[in-house]
Amino acid sequence: MAQDPLFILVIVAVLIVAGIMLFGVGTFGKGGDFNRKNANKIMRYRIGAQFVAVCLILFYVWMRRGGGN
Repeated sequence: MAQDPLFILVIVAVLIVAGIMLFGVGTFGKGGDFNRKNANKIMRYRIGAQFVAVCLILFYVWMRRGGGN
């Protein structure tokens, strides 16, 4: 499973979502002008990345269960 390129892509996508989320929480906790200007933009990036990650996870599961065969 660790050698599967699709699985690696799924893991990378999940880590990107986690990184964006941690960055957003960090800026929210710190507050200030940067947070006021960019909080919604960071949230939109997270939602977009999360959508891609969920689609990749579903595609991975579909492919490993037979891929429509």
